[in-house]
Amino acid sequence: ACLTQWALQAGLWVDRCGNNVWSIQHPFDSNRPTLVLVSHHDTVKPNAGYTRDPFQPMQEDGRLFGLGSNDAGASLAAQAEAFRQLSQRTDLGINLIWLAAAEEEISGAGGVSAWLADPTIQGWDQESLANQQAWTAIVGEPTGMQLAIAERGLLVLDGLAIGVAGHAARNEGDNALYHALCDIQALQAIRFPEVSEWLGETRLSVTAIHTDNQQHNVIPDRCTYVVDVRLNELNPPEEILARLQANVNGLLTARSFRLRPSFIPPTHPLVEAGSKLGMRCFGSPTLSDKALLPFPAVKCGPGDSARSHTANEFIVLHEINEAIDTYIHWVEGYSQSIHTTSS
Repeated sequence: ACLTQWALQAGLWVDRCGNNVWSIQHPFDSNRPTLVLVSHHDTVKPNAGYTRDPFQPMQEDGRLFGLGSNDAGASLAAQAEAFRQLSQRTDLGINLIWLAAAEEEISGAGGVSAWLADPTIQGWDQESLANQQAWTAIVGEPTGMQLAIAERGLLVLDGLAIGVAGHAARNEGDNALYHALCDIQALQAIRFPEVSEWLGETRLSVTAIHTDNQQHNVIPDRCTYVVDVRLNELNPPEEILARLQANVNGLLTARSFRLRPSFIPPTHPLVEAGSKLGMRCFGSPTLSDKALLPFPAVKCGPGDSARSHTANEFIVLHEINEAIDTYIHWVEGYSQSIHTTSS
């Protein structure tokens, strides 16, 4: 409601898709490239170490303290103001959209994915979305206004080992826990030869193991474990699952293939326009809505990723002001470069 009210007071056309709030610079021309400025307005739960009220914003020594101030309120605010100023322009030659997403990538399916799939949204169709030359995005997350062109994906696997229950005293049964340990050792030894220039190698970690057995004298017949796989952009999650499954005797099941690795080349016009402003390219180990977009995107926003999800989260106020100017110059440079190239 607050975001909608701000947009209306700013004189913007505004709409909602669930809890996603978005605006589009009119008129929308399907023959022009489209750039989306997107960041999320939800937050994680407050860290237990907070010594300030996480829900009460407070300014002190040039800093704004509060839950979500760094991740990703600063990016959201900077993109919103940049869009407000840019939407008054008639010379950009691109379609510009601002999206305040309701749920970041791991929170649920009600954010970017729901907005893209909403059939009530007018002005574009799925065919135009599939044209990756026509759509790009800047995903607002705290990167110190540097360009995250590559981003790791996340593949969570549930492992299952099956045995036969028996009495421990009589050396009966077939211990599922031992089978799981053998599979875990096999997973630990796996290395992926595809090494990314920006993200390094794909890595995995076994992070939990469990049996339903509560009695010391019963051999467990089932053992489950969890595998956390951090993918580089060279390893599609389906391929990784197939490789891992071939190396274990038990069953591996993917919870989702949704959080995919992503990459936009440093030669892409959107990246080049940012690089000309002095922003450097890097590979990010953390996820964002970049993973959910069906077209190229750069993750870039004010703040420091190390502050995210920490107690007494804050953003430095000048970081927001500088980000507004940077976003505006970046969009201008991008628009100019693609029209220079096309002409």
